[in-house]
Amino acid sequence: MFKKDEGGQGAETVIANGVKVEGDFVSPGNVRIEGIVKGSVRADGDLVVTETAAIEANIEAANASVSGEIRGNIIVTEKLELHSTARVYGDINAKILSVDAGAHIDGRCAIAVEHTPVRVREPKTAEA
Repeated sequence: MFKKDEGGQGAETVIANGVKVEGDFVSPGNVRIEGIVKGSVRADGDLVVTETAAIEANIEAANASVSGEIRGNIIVTEKLELHSTARVYGDINAKILSVDAGAHIDGRCAIAVEHTPVRVREPKTAEA
């Protein structure tokens, strides 16, 4: 999914398995999350959420590939891929959505040609 471009924007930031990040995380490039993130995540490039990731944050990215757990709303301006091990507890807004058999979504999905904001509910927390 990651595409290298000549401006160096193809560089990848990795939040490794065993690492916990809290707060607002913003990256001008691509991001790979293997650990725990609480707060918010914005990647101007592509986002990969691995099976080991546990995210409690609202997410914005150009493209995203999800295999782990996300408790928060997801806004993707292009393509969102949910693999069979993905668990999403929140609303989804994407231009293109691909869902593998076995993926779990607990929220609303808005698929639009143009990226338009949708009214989203508060994400379900682990305590709910």
